[in-house]
Amino acid sequence: MNAPVKLPGSLDANRQLDQWLKFEADGTLTVFTGKVEIGQGVVTAMAQIAAEELDISLAKVRMVSGDTVLTPDEGHTSGSRSIDEGGTALRYASAEARDLLLREAAKRLDIPLDKLTIEDGVVSGFDRIRRVSYWELPHTALLAREATASVKPKAASKHSIVGTAVDRLDIPFKATGTPRYVQDIELPGMLFGRVVRPPSYDAQLTAFDADAIRKLPGVVAVLRDGNFIGVVAEREEQAVKARTAALKAAQWKEVPIAADEAGMHEYLRTRPDNKETLISERVDATAKARGTRKLDARYTKPYIAHASIGPSCALARIDGERIEVWSHSQGVYQLRYDLATVLQMDLEKIIVHHGEGSGCYGHNGADDVALDAVLLSRAAGGRPVQVQWMRDDEFAWEPYSPAMTTDVHAALDDAGNIVDWSVEVWSNGHSQRPVSIKTPSPVSSLLSAWYLEQPVTRRTQADPPMAGGGGMARNAPVIYALPNERVVAHRVEVQPLRASALRGLGAISNVFAIESFMDELAAAANCDPIEFRLRHMKDARARAVIELAAEKAGWKPGTQSDGTSGRGFAFSQYKNGYGYMAVVIDLSLEPDPHVTRAVAAVDVGQVINPDGVINQSEGGIVQAISWALKEQVRHDRERVLSRDWETYPILTFAEIPAIEIHLIDRPEEKPLGAGEIAAGPVPAAVANALYHALGVRLRDLPLTREKIAAALV
Repeated sequence: MNAPVKLPGSLDANRQLDQWLKFEADGTLTVFTGKVEIGQGVVTAMAQIAAEELDISLAKVRMVSGDTVLTPDEGHTSGSRSIDEGGTALRYASAEARDLLLREAAKRLDIPLDKLTIEDGVVSGFDRIRRVSYWELPHTALLAREATASVKPKAASKHSIVGTAVDRLDIPFKATGTPRYVQDIELPGMLFGRVVRPPSYDAQLTAFDADAIRKLPGVVAVLRDGNFIGVVAEREEQAVKARTAALKAAQWKEVPIAADEAGMHEYLRTRPDNKETLISERVDATAKARGTRKLDARYTKPYIAHASIGPSCALARIDGERIEVWSHSQGVYQLRYDLATVLQMDLEKIIVHHGEGSGCYGHNGADDVALDAVLLSRAAGGRPVQVQWMRDDEFAWEPYSPAMTTDVHAALDDAGNIVDWSVEVWSNGHSQRPVSIKTPSPVSSLLSAWYLEQPVTRRTQADPPMAGGGGMARNAPVIYALPNERVVAHRVEVQPLRASALRGLGAISNVFAIESFMDELAAAANCDPIEFRLRHMKDARARAVIELAAEKAGWKPGTQSDGTSGRGFAFSQYKNGYGYMAVVIDLSLEPDPHVTRAVAAVDVGQVINPDGVINQSEGGIVQAISWALKEQVRHDRERVLSRDWETYPILTFAEIPAIEIHLIDRPEEKPLGAGEIAAGPVPAAVANALYHALGVRLRDLPLTREKIAAALV
């Protein structure tokens, strides 16, 4: 039997048309998507895609996302893949649904197919007398079939909704304070839970008086299961007080962390379990032989936290053998699979609904807290329990972006051209998310599962394959036209601190290193940094964003700094196959280093919602500036020390610079995703601006006043 034809995007794994679309009796259209809203505006973009292909107004579209009962399984909402995967699937499903409905209407109206028009879901002939709406057709039966992807979606020239700025569906609720988040959900009889974490990763509980905690006002249940402690109370403040008391009542024996922050990069580079992988190699011995000047540099990035403004939260209830969970997980099906593994239950008995939470762009504690809520609901006899992490737990226990070391080597010929190039990277893997993959013995990505009396083995850290953009080696290969290139990645198996995916993955460190080094090479070649990049760039779209950013920022080669401010440039194409961004950063050093202006040019192919792309680009720039200047998880050999906003500062509202985003819309090209394009180039541009201001090169993130002062000595 022939294998089924591969369908575009997420449609391949979710082939039924009625998994994506449903025409409702009230004259609306429900669109189902497995991609979820985490602040990136993707659900609004999905509504635009469906409305466009079906020729109906956005006002008639209702969105349902991230629900294991209702929506397709599209994996995680991550990697700037939502529009690429989910949007593509929805576009083809909607185009095919439109074709089926149109053909049925042609029969009913007795009008040739090419003589029909559609206006807001109403099909008619040119005379507008004979007409029928989608909702009057047998839409349920028509959509109860497998997609074929044989119907070509609309040409971009026919678009009237895609490519236009529309209001985000989620913003009115947030702007007016309408209850919307997981924290806002209220169920009858709901209780509140808190978890009591150990002081450090491998600490063992040696004593705990649970009875004393049970006597506190409002306490309904106290659960001790191995090294896991949780409390449940009638009111939230009672749960918080019970947690505080339980922290004092618990005694622990601690185990040291493998390395402190000062020794972390040496630890990564010298671990005996480093797994070396050759990522790419290109060899031109003749060109390499022309190298007359060699340069080497090492760049480092610390552990970075997601630092979600609102702590992770989930709600769970147990009704007989059925467990129902509300979570801001970015992969509800994968969370369900992991919960079933830990609880030793059938998948069908667990339901996970996505509810919006504090955005994090990556793997924070959203999945972990879902298991906490289930465990505490079970301890409370199945009653609904809402669990929210406390701020100190959020900082100390979430999975961080791994610390990384990136070594870069290059050789220049007499004309100042790069003739040899290599990149070598050391890091832990960049993913430990829940996944729906069977293993020989049970494993889990969920924190509390590792601390139970009968623990579930911690899932081994993984690294996304280069075919999907890579993890630690993401953006380590360059798109510059170089005759020689070698890229090697060393994955360190042992994690000193818990690590997983954060916005951009390895691109944060690798682009910081590569684009900082490109400035160093430009200086060595006595060449303007932008001209130097263009000299080595053949990709026409890359050249276009570089030139546009320079033009809009008013870049002038040879401009000297006054010693109190500087200007820097950097560029990357995310994953070497997704969106392009070039950015010019203006940096002031008084009173402390801060960015005053950021001008970026962006090419993400076809733009679904221009405001959405601009919003994502602006937000990415703000977060990446924060990484560049402030963010670092502090820790010693005993425990994580960053527990609050004082010990883990982030960029404040007052520090947000003026930002300009200039889009290059390419409606005939495929959409490339905008969520993570700023993660790499912005820190590099900040570092390059600092060098322009002071003539000192900092290669260790974050670029703090203390490091600047030390470099100037």
